[in-house]
Amino acid sequence: MKLEQSHKLIIDNVSRFIDLTEIEKQKYISLLTAVKVRKKEFLLQAGEITKYEYFITKGCLKVYTLDEAGVPHISMFAIEDYWTGDMSSFITREPSRYFIKATEDSELLGISRVNYDLLFQEIPKFERFYRILYQRSLISYIRRSNHGISLTAEERYIEFKKKYPKIVNRITQKDLAGYIGITPEFMSKIISKVNRM
Repeated sequence: MKLEQSHKLIIDNVSRFIDLTEIEKQKYISLLTAVKVRKKEFLLQAGEITKYEYFITKGCLKVYTLDEAGVPHISMFAIEDYWTGDMSSFITREPSRYFIKATEDSELLGISRVNYDLLFQEIPKFERFYRILYQRSLISYIRRSNHGISLTAEERYIEFKKKYPKIVNRITQKDLAGYIGITPEFMSKIISKVNRM
């Protein structure tokens, strides 16, 4: 079986945690939907119910909420080989609080809730894969929350650069400030200071 590049990427991602037969790979691929979003387009807006869990095969997206003043607070960036979506809305079918917006032209593979449930029935080992995926997501969320409390803005920036070297040069300074939790002006000062070190 010859896989196209996007399918190979997702199968490689899944295969880090579970072994799939060729038939299971084909079944999984058949349950996925290809999605394209242009730069600045929304994949999801607050108030909508998340219909898919997404795997990024090309591009970059940001996940964020808006505070009462309309200031964005970015919780994550997702690039190739990352998963994104609003897991809570996807599972509970309640409206999302998040916006997911493409910062580059992006291509994704999505699995709908119906196909997600069907996948578990037909290939039960995928429950293990998604459990690991969600556990890692929770661990990442907890670490990020702890860093927000215990690290300075400068330390959070240095940590981000170290942890996400493939992302840091693909996002705007304004979006980086929204992730670190500071103003773009303060972000500029921190970047200048760190670059001089």
